[in-house]
Amino acid sequence: MDFDLARILQIASVAAIPVVFAITMHEAAHGYVAKLFGDSTAYRLGRVSLNPVRHIDPIGTIALPLLTLAMGGILFGWAKPVPVDFGKLNHPKRDMMWVAAAGPGANLAMLIFWALIVKLGLLISGNMYAEPMRLMGEIGVQINAVLMVLNLVPLPPLDGGRIAVSLLPRDLALPLARMEPYGLIILLVLLFSGVLGRLINPLIDATMRGVGAILGV
Repeated sequence: MDFDLARILQIASVAAIPVVFAITMHEAAHGYVAKLFGDSTAYRLGRVSLNPVRHIDPIGTIALPLLTLAMGGILFGWAKPVPVDFGKLNHPKRDMMWVAAAGPGANLAMLIFWALIVKLGLLISGNMYAEPMRLMGEIGVQINAVLMVLNLVPLPPLDGGRIAVSLLPRDLALPLARMEPYGLIILLVLLFSGVLGRLINPLIDATMRGVGAILGV
């Protein structure tokens, strides 16, 4: 496959801020909520931080998202996982749900923020900053919609899998939890086979359209 280096560099310059912060703030949110519910592991390790350097994984946070964006596929990536000791939570099974939901919740908040940036770029059309602002906002909307929907897939170790484990009765939760060591492999197979895209693209599109309609973007 031929790659247009100039296009990739252009994408990288515009996408860097929204992509890095979408992934790192997702992880920081897990650590912050875990601390609220009794586990200070991530806080003690300095991972409840908006400093991207503390969360960046060179492959998952930078290379893979830019590669998938340049190839026109689903924006896909990850940061260094925030360590959470679920056994230290005040109510481990119940609180796991809130810790897991914090990541997608952060992405929803950022999705709304970047949609407002798109709207601002449209309002100041003709200004020299309008076009890069709009493009950056559009990438921010897309990456946060992807991360929110993707992470809500009910497959451990994704957040949706942990939410499902928290909500399901014990006899159903335990078999699902035992899938966690194989979850990333399953996810990558689904991604590169195209099955994942067919499953979640309609939800991603619906999320972006819904936020756009509400905000008038």
